[in-house]
Parts: sequence; structure tokens; C-alpha cells
Amino acid sequence: MRHRFLVPSLLLVALTACQALAGLPAPATPTPIRLPMGYIANVQFAPFYVALEKGYFAQEGIELSFDYSFETNGVQLVGAGQLPFALVSGEQVPLARAQGLPVVMIAQWYQRYPIAVFALAEKGIRTPPDLRGRKVGLPGFFGASYVGFKALLYASGLRDEEVEAVDLGGFTQVAAVKEGKVDAAVGYINNEPLVLRRAGFAVNVIDVADHTALVGNGILTNERTIRDDPDLVRRFLRAFLRGLRDTLRDPREAFEISKKYVEGLSGENEAAQWEVLQATLPLWQAEMPGRSDLRAWQEMVNVLVRMGQLKEPGDIGAMFTNAFVEELWPLVEQGR
Repeated sequence: MRHRFLVPSLLLVALTACQALAGLPAPATPTPIRLPMGYIANVQFAPFYVALEKGYFAQEGIELSFDYSFETNGVQLVGAGQLPFALVSGEQVPLARAQGLPVVMIAQWYQRYPIAVFALAEKGIRTPPDLRGRKVGLPGFFGASYVGFKALLYASGLRDEEVEAVDLGGFTQVAAVKEGKVDAAVGYINNEPLVLRRAGFAVNVIDVADHTALVGNGILTNERTIRDDPDLVRRFLRAFLRGLRDTLRDPREAFEISKKYVEGLSGENEAAQWEVLQATLPLWQAEMPGRSDLRAWQEMVNVLVRMGQLKEPGDIGAMFTNAFVEELWPLVEQGR
């Protein structure tokens, strides 16, 4: 199913984007929102914890709760209009729209695609060509890790048959690399490589974002919410962007706030989790945090088509909008 009506609706949003939001009253009755996170409680969600703890969502008339259930399919729920927002990885948007789900990314939270290939330094794998003839482990042939891996091969001129991709059947990349079951593995740049280094191993990392631009994790909504309740989108995003602003400005404060929401951030794990947050901050930073780049969407779609996960590119311009972020970030930066 194609959704050709989205572009005019987004143009309407853009035309109204000059409205100043400062001073708009919050609804008399708070709007309850359950937010699928797509992962367990983690310090990488610090901007949301900061925004909730500082009352930014409450000031916008939003009563926010976090849904960490792996069974919850945020894309499906948002696409069906059962929930207004979810956190998703970028490749999920074109895949969902190809299935007829009218989802739209309204803020690209991760400005850099967070996937990397990592290996013990002794393997001598420093650049993509070094992967030729090697075994590379993946948690499965799906999701952001798989897309990032394929995009790296394509960008580097490597053929699929030149690298042996190994399905590890789960998130066991660190053990597989340590035990020599694979020569390298694919994971999140702010996770698995850090675990290996803390264990005393010298590690080489190939950052996918250094070789190709892809769409990172972001906030998802649907066409109906944009069309029928754009004020809710503004209020939700403004609260989030204020939390993101504060986290980037004062990571230590954000880390301390996160301790109230995430187990294991104190005691013997504190140094390791602080390192995770520090490694994550550069993935969010940008001149205008949350804004998407059309070229990254085009590259993401091209990769998915080449992988055979999409039959055709579809309407790329309907997959995202920058209108809300471009409206809100200047106000948030000014403290409004």
C-alpha cells in the first residue's frame, strides 16, 4: 500500500512550524503515553530519564512510562495507531512502510549509525579489505547489525562471498571473538568493543559510519498522529530534546539521574557504564540534534534493496520529517 497523502500533510506541518511554542499551556488532563524502548533499561536512554526526572514531559502534559518488553513490537503498534510513539532503528521505517504501515521518523536520535565490526588486535583486521577470507559473527541475519555489516561490504567493494558471515544465533559476539570462533564480529560500537577492552584485550574497530551514511535510531510516529495531533508530537519532542540537550551539556548529571531508572549503574559496574555513556554521546551530537539527512535515507534504502529486503525504494520523502525538529531545536537551545 502506498501512502501518497503524507507529503502534503508534512508540508502543512512545515508551513505551521514557525509558531512559537513557548508559553503554550499543557492540557488540563495529562496524556498517558507508553513508550516502547526496544531494549532493556539502559544508560543509553539517559535523555529520556533526564527529561522525565526534570519534569519536562510533565510540563508538556505527558505522563510517560517506559515499555522494555521484548515482546512488544513498537513498529507494529505505532503503525496500527495503537501507540503514538516508539524508539526504533532506522532500517525499520522503510521495511514497515513496505508492509503498508504508515510510520514516520520524526527525530533521528542517533546521528551516527552505531554499528561496527570489531576484532582482537592480534587478528590484524583494521580496514574493511582485511575482512576478506575471514569469519565474521553476527547475532543473526536481521536488524541493524546485519544491515550495517552489509552496508560496510557494499561501500568497500567487497563481495558477499569474500567474507564468511556466521550466524551466532544470539548476542554472543564477545564470547565468539574471545574464544576464536570467529575472526571478527558485528555489534554496537558503544557496547561489545568496550566489554572486550575492559577485559584486557586490545581491540581494533571498523566504524560503519566512517564508510557509509545510514539512518540511526530515532523516534517513530505515524501519519495519523502527525495529521490529527501535531501538538502532541511537538510536546513529546520538545520534552525529549530538552532532555537530550541537558544530557549533552552535563553527562555526569545525566548519569546520576539514570541510576534511578537503571539497575547496575553503581558499585563495581559504575565505571564501565559511565564509559558506555561517554562512548554514546558522540553518536547523538550534531549541529541540530534529531535532524535527518536525506542522503542517509537514500543510502539506507539502497542497501535494503540490494540485500533483497525491499523490492523497490518506495517514497523516501514520506519516511521521515525534519519539520518538528527544525521548529523545536532553536527554541530548546534558547532554553524555551
